[in-house]
Amino acid sequence: MTKPFSFGEKFRISVSGSSHGKGVGVQINGCPEGVKVGEKDVKLWLGRRKPGKSALSSGRKEEDRAIVLSGIRNGRATGGKISLLVENKDAISKHYANIGLVPRPGHADYPSYVKYGKIEPGGGFFSGRMTAAFVMAGAVAKKLLLARKIRTMAYARQIGKVKADREISEREILENTYANPVHTAAKELAGAMARQVEMARDSGDSVGGIVECRITGVPAGTGEPMFSSIESGIARAVFAIPGAKGIEFGSGFAGSSLLGSQNNDAFLVKGGRVATRTNNSGGILGGLATGMPIAFRVAFKPTSSIFKVQQSVNLGTMKPEKLRIAGRHDSCIAIRAVPVVECIAAIAIADIILRADKR
Repeated sequence: MTKPFSFGEKFRISVSGSSHGKGVGVQINGCPEGVKVGEKDVKLWLGRRKPGKSALSSGRKEEDRAIVLSGIRNGRATGGKISLLVENKDAISKHYANIGLVPRPGHADYPSYVKYGKIEPGGGFFSGRMTAAFVMAGAVAKKLLLARKIRTMAYARQIGKVKADREISEREILENTYANPVHTAAKELAGAMARQVEMARDSGDSVGGIVECRITGVPAGTGEPMFSSIESGIARAVFAIPGAKGIEFGSGFAGSSLLGSQNNDAFLVKGGRVATRTNNSGGILGGLATGMPIAFRVAFKPTSSIFKVQQSVNLGTMKPEKLRIAGRHDSCIAIRAVPVVECIAAIAIADIILRADKR
């Protein structure tokens, strides 16, 4: 097991383990006593992220049963450190035997070799396998937030070239996302998205995608300005997800081509509360929540592990070398990233909410 990597202040998680080590673990400090959370809650989210669920995902068959080492008793948080672990039971390191000192294009192999002096099988702690820790901690964070009527939800908005161009309701996200193999809320596009993945897989290639996340119920005024903004907290957490290459909030980059009169959100009173007619701000102004749903999108690159022959170099001989990657890999990491984004958002918001409590 590696040294832990940590995130958060009041709701603090520490992640340890590696892709081909004994397992992946997470420790959670700061979860209040009495939060209703149990093994079944963690199991639910591990199951949604789990590899091998369909022909569109990696063939790695991990049981992904969470082992509760401490902090949860009789379906409630004890107030102490929560420690959770999933074991690695289906890692096949021989699939990486031909790599040796030849870094895989698109992976962290080369810079990690420069920093640590070796290339770990399966990517070590740079692997997407580490996101199992994120969903375990996220399962706890989601239950903490739910008690405050705050909910995180996500779905695949785009897979390859197939994109949902219409407005997607929160109801659709909650009802549709995990009812299809590509984890999209736009169920009419599920078949076309799946075909994008299948075509890439059949040619030994991969595709990318965009995951959209919504967070509802965050009270207006929550957060801190400048370097502790809600955007910066979410972004820092999101970029821990392997393959995440971009993030935008609200109208995002598209907003830069609008006029101010088009992009500004007009205020109104709805149900006795201040709201906005549109939500181009993504529910955040000045780093603080507006009370509208927080909305952001994450761009995921195409899976780096593809089955085509690629050009690399041998770091021992410093000569060019061709590389063909073996093993079992997702042809689109954005699909299994959906529950990861949803859970990492819960972790970031839980920390922000608890920090607000301590002011």
